[in-house]
This record gives sequence, structure tokens and C-alpha cells, in this order.
Amino acid sequence: MLSVELQLLLLILIANGAPIMATALCGAWGSRPMDGGRVLADGHRLLGDSKTWRGLLLAPLASGVAAVLLGLPTMVGAVIGLAAMLGDLLSSFSKRRLGMAASSMAFGLDQIPEVLLPLLAVSVRFDLAWSAMVWMVAGFIMLELALSRLLYWLGIRKQPY
Repeated sequence: MLSVELQLLLLILIANGAPIMATALCGAWGSRPMDGGRVLADGHRLLGDSKTWRGLLLAPLASGVAAVLLGLPTMVGAVIGLAAMLGDLLSSFSKRRLGMAASSMAFGLDQIPEVLLPLLAVSVRFDLAWSAMVWMVAGFIMLELALSRLLYWLGIRKQPY
């Protein structure tokens, strides 16, 4: 049996991977950008083309189903999925404000909100200590970077980070 920390980390990986897998499987089908193409006063898009309604909907769904398979409540998985996507949107918004290109790599900024927001969202329910969350963030960063390279090698991702 996996520890609760490993279960949560797995759910976060699934939530963050769901939009990537959806793009690989569905292509452009259902990939409507959340920002509708809006450009802010700084001349940059609000979020960019890769932040879609499909991803926002699939992440909580995928992590909710995975939670049930792990013996956790569906709502825990759905909350993790939604919080992971909110972290991803925060990262994307911040990168656009910094003038970074869509899908460009920003070490830390690309990973920390995507793992920390879900952990904070369920920290009280699972009585997660700060030290455990720090290790989980570090573990997520390492796993996400390794899996990203693997998915690039398999032709699923467009960038190898």
C-alpha cells in the first residue's frame, strides 16, 4: 500500500499529465483556449493557447477517477486536479507577464504552483506537515522533469523539459 504522501503525489502527476495526454490523443479537438485569445495591456496573451478548457475539465476528472482506484474519495482527487490546474494557470499568467513565450521553461515557476496548491488544498484533511510538503514538492519537480523528457522522447510532448 502506498503512503498517503505517495498517493497524493501520484494524483498530482496524473492531474498535470491529463492535459498533455489529451493533447496527444485528441489533437486540436476540444482545445479551446481559456483566455479566448485576449491580450492584456502589456501586449501579451492572458494565458496562451495551451491553457484550454479541455485540460481544466480533464485534470479533476482524471485525478478523481485515480483517487477512487487508490482508495481515496473522488472529491480529494477532483480538488487536487482543480488546484493543480489553478497552479498551472498561475504559472502561465506569470510567465506571460514576464514576457516569456508560451510553453517556454521556467524552472520552479512551472512546477511549484502545480504541486504546492494541491498540497495546500488537502493539507488539513491529511494532516500534512510542512516538511513532508517540501519533500513532495522536490519529488514532484524531479519526477516532472524526468517524465517530461520521457514524454518528449515518446513524441507525446513538444518540448523536452
